[in-house]
Amino acid sequence: MATTRKMDLLTAVEQIVDKAKDSGLSSEFYRKADRYIKYVSERLDLTKEQSVMMALFIDNSDDDSISISQFGKFLECRTTKIIKYMSDIDVLEKREFVRCSRSKRCGIRYRVPMEVIEAFKNNERFVPKDCSGLSCAELFGEIEMLFDMRNDDELSFDALTEKMHHLFDCNKGLLFVQKVRSYGYDVNEEMLLILFSHLFVNNSDDNIRYGDINFLYDNKRIWRLTRAMLEEGEHDLLEGHLIEYNNNEGFVDRGSFKMTEQAKRELFSELSLASLNKNAKRRDVIKSEDIVPKRLFYGEKISAQIAELGKLLEEEHYNQIRARMREGGFRCGFTCLFYGEPGTGKTESVLQLAKQTGRDIMQVNISQIKSMWVGESERNIKMLFDDYRVRAKESELTPILLFNEADAIINKRQEGAERAVDKMENSIQNIILQEMETLDGILIATTNLAQNMDKAFERRFLYKIKFEKPTIEARISMWHEMIPALREEESRVLALKYDFSGGQIENIARHYTIGSILHGNSDDIVKQLSAYCDSEKLEKGQPRRIGF
Repeated sequence: MATTRKMDLLTAVEQIVDKAKDSGLSSEFYRKADRYIKYVSERLDLTKEQSVMMALFIDNSDDDSISISQFGKFLECRTTKIIKYMSDIDVLEKREFVRCSRSKRCGIRYRVPMEVIEAFKNNERFVPKDCSGLSCAELFGEIEMLFDMRNDDELSFDALTEKMHHLFDCNKGLLFVQKVRSYGYDVNEEMLLILFSHLFVNNSDDNIRYGDINFLYDNKRIWRLTRAMLEEGEHDLLEGHLIEYNNNEGFVDRGSFKMTEQAKRELFSELSLASLNKNAKRRDVIKSEDIVPKRLFYGEKISAQIAELGKLLEEEHYNQIRARMREGGFRCGFTCLFYGEPGTGKTESVLQLAKQTGRDIMQVNISQIKSMWVGESERNIKMLFDDYRVRAKESELTPILLFNEADAIINKRQEGAERAVDKMENSIQNIILQEMETLDGILIATTNLAQNMDKAFERRFLYKIKFEKPTIEARISMWHEMIPALREEESRVLALKYDFSGGQIENIARHYTIGSILHGNSDDIVKQLSAYCDSEKLEKGQPRRIGF
């Protein structure tokens, strides 16, 4: 029966794994699985041995800590035999089909990246993304990923250096790349400079301590030498005035560093001022072109409100309305509140409005704004609006300022507040209220708990759109849109049986997709989806509150 099945990567993997079980990877196994191994080999440009190892990894792709001993037990062969395949696994790692974490505590562990799983699911050959022609901001996104992999022991220092140099070679035209290379540092100093740059640009970190950088070197002798030179003030980055010590109440703190203003000017000229703002993280800006278009399903009332808002945010109408509002003496900022139950599409609606109108989103990290230090949170919120004004002025299209899940800052103010924390909360809210009064831009807040909102905020939102759970007809459309394999009558059965929000239906669709990759499609799709639906509801009869 398997031989009549249309061949694709997942089918071939399934057959390889099925025949490999308890086979000890014998010559008989290779004979029986030859057709399928050859298919994977030709599609992915791998040897037969590499194709078998890749099939085993895909079969275990739901595990982010795969060990070679797992393969030995599955194949019923000694681990020593699997070790003979290590050079083949190394090739898979080098080609980014798998990622390897090497740590003393957990040993050697592997995982399959989601983009590889997606390629197999779509019957496509996985090709690592092209990292050439990046902007400086995009380059720092790639740098962040590489350092995250090094911190997770998925890259050795040498492998990190190799990948970083390749990344720089692909983007030689960037001033940051040219400047880093112009210093002529050896590889240890160069990588440390790039790490300091990453921590500043990506993490807004001006208080970098030894615990933030000690993961970089896997050679402990080099790390001890580097630390000693930093502590003594003899490191080239200190002497070159690229980093400096922080001060603690007037005293030099030799355990805390920051990049100098000179280094920031020299290295980060390609990044906007907002990117250099210590409270504005680059990754908190969602570019319009990066938003994936998605069809949303609303009731008639919400559809009309969203359509009107979308029309308002089209650049031609936006400028006309602002000018008319200013002439009439009205505030020309647009403030919107999206409220309703979790999973009803509030955040996704903001994303799709931004996509539709070509506007970037500046997303506010509320927990980042709130600081344990009295006074710091107030400064953070002021700088947030200052940063938004800079972005709005520098951008071709005014971006959207998004306060997502804003319950914590638009709730009722504390009367007669005495505790420092309560006073700080009131102070933050007063600043936001004042800024909303003078806003010349677009602010959208989302909340699940509008009933607890302060009346002063309610008055300042020009548009208030209540998001409700979808109707039966909308749910039918959602089921069919997210799982096209469903027939209309099957979609109706699920829509009638489960009063789910769009977010919950999307969860089920994701669960179904993963299950189909790992186990194949079920003969009874409604039964399979119903099982996922029952799991989504947690305990029957217990209302589920997501996000709280």
